[in-house]
Amino acid sequence: MTLIKSISGIRGTIGGLQGDSLSPVDMVRFTAAFGALLKSKHRKSVYTVVIGRDARISGEMASMLVSGTLMGMGIHVIDLGLAATPTVEMGVTYHTADGGIILTASHNPGHWNALKLLNEAGEFISAAEGAELLTLAASDTIEFSTAEELGKLTRFDKMDDIHINATLGMKYVDTEAIRQAGFKVVIDCVNSVGGIVLPKLLKRLGVNDIVPLYCNPTGIFPHNPEPLPMHLGDISQEIIKHNADVGFVVDPDVDRLVIVNEDGSMFGEEYTLVAVADFILSQQPGNTVSNLSSTRALSEVTRKFGGSYSASPVGEVNVVAEMKKTGAVIGGEGNGGIIYPGLHYGRDALAGIALFLTHLARSGKKCSELRQSYPDYYNSKNKIELKPGIDIDRLMLAVRERYRNFPVNDQDGIRIDFDREWVHLRKSNTEPIIRIISESTSPEKAEALAFKLIREIHELID
Repeated sequence: MTLIKSISGIRGTIGGLQGDSLSPVDMVRFTAAFGALLKSKHRKSVYTVVIGRDARISGEMASMLVSGTLMGMGIHVIDLGLAATPTVEMGVTYHTADGGIILTASHNPGHWNALKLLNEAGEFISAAEGAELLTLAASDTIEFSTAEELGKLTRFDKMDDIHINATLGMKYVDTEAIRQAGFKVVIDCVNSVGGIVLPKLLKRLGVNDIVPLYCNPTGIFPHNPEPLPMHLGDISQEIIKHNADVGFVVDPDVDRLVIVNEDGSMFGEEYTLVAVADFILSQQPGNTVSNLSSTRALSEVTRKFGGSYSASPVGEVNVVAEMKKTGAVIGGEGNGGIIYPGLHYGRDALAGIALFLTHLARSGKKCSELRQSYPDYYNSKNKIELKPGIDIDRLMLAVRERYRNFPVNDQDGIRIDFDREWVHLRKSNTEPIIRIISESTSPEKAEALAFKLIREIHELID
């Protein structure tokens, strides 16, 4: 069983021993620590936290534990029920709450769950706040409220509509162009909360021909919920069968968006952000940001419009920080995560769908033709499992020294840039592994670059 504490929250498998998995006791412990963190940060008389969950089967139990714990600390809870991650993020600011908790393990399989923790801006808490939370969780100093001071629970079921209205109200969304295009759209919502909100959004955007696939929010995922090509055969077949114009796939908490072309081929999760950025920059030239493991195609599109591109360490909180620093007009991550500040600072598949459909409608192109208009880059993702006890930091420094004559970014592991290709090495924080992500102009070249680094790392070890 697994329990992982990271910058993106507390996640783990359900069932097993306390401390070795995300047990009910651990949920209470980390929720109480989050409540204590908010109280130490804000120092006020009334506290409010917004919560929401994806549809996985442990969600109802987790929601009860989390809301009860917060109430036990005298914190009022606004429960959005089944809600997408970006909907909860927007819910925090809509309700002027002190923070939020999203109960979702994102793309992890159904036997996982997690506590994703938000600050008062509806954004993920910082690494420093995360470290403070872990210290609080390990202490015996958390104080609960008396019976007279317990928090209240309020259920709020209108946040989906508020989120959709805000999405439709974004400056560059053109519902009339989408309506006139007469798109037929297939959606795969992996039997989670996307099945509730995506049909509503598409209808409001002017899409009247929707083919729903796995849109019943039972939490029983019909395939691996990570939206990778090897898991998306069903939607490809449905697109061809129904002669659809485009397909959209979201993960269980609807913060990642993957696009499928009209011929059933993959648009490419890296290119969700590239396409949306291309559209935004055509309307509002400016800067962009993605993480160090994302395609260089974004930097090329950005330069086309005279903007500057910046790369951040991996992690949404790091991308957001860099976007604010550089005043980026669009940003995100190469896993299909769109962050559009015109709506909010969070990965949001609803924003991605609205902006992409506007782009597609105005382009007059087929989806596959739009994809062909962007530079072709291909990723290869690998890892090296090392023997326990190996000094990974020293090993990474040795790699850096070997490539000292090339552009190297060491903000988050080591990224080495070459002519039209790059490789990014990151160590795992939980196991003796180095992850190697490479990109080049063909799958074969990307894989060859990765294997070259793997061989060199083994040489340094031996």
